[in-house]
Amino acid sequence: MSGPRRRYGLMTQRWGWKPLAWEQNGLTSWSWRKAPRGLLTRRQMRAEGLAPGGAWPVGQLVFHHRRREVRALLYDRSELVPKRVPSAAQLAALDRALAARRRCPDCGRDVGYCIPTSLGCCVDCAYPDLATDEPHDQPEARHRVEVRDAAA
Repeated sequence: MSGPRRRYGLMTQRWGWKPLAWEQNGLTSWSWRKAPRGLLTRRQMRAEGLAPGGAWPVGQLVFHHRRREVRALLYDRSELVPKRVPSAAQLAALDRALAARRRCPDCGRDVGYCIPTSLGCCVDCAYPDLATDEPHDQPEARHRVEVRDAAA
């Protein structure tokens, strides 16, 4: 089952005649590695420290990956703005929020991972029968296996 055949070649106002482009969902579309230079995907944009800043996508990449169609929106580099840099106060607030998500409400210690909302507490408090009596500072102590004599 294949879809309707694409007609390649499109006259655009921005780039003129593009023989490898077609129109799909109202956007100029290209297949993998066929888009003109100066267009960036969101990942490329973030890697270069840019943000959309209200800019709309001007095209899209359309390709197949593992039997499904994948689309990546393309933005014009000239319309992008630099990413906002968080202030020191914002970074401090984020650190406090993440620390609060790591603190167990039952035992009150920082467990080093975000507490799952499905449990509401750390894994040791949620499953006390699986927890060991050894101190929490020594994670290697939890993984010791006691070897018993087979002759006994």
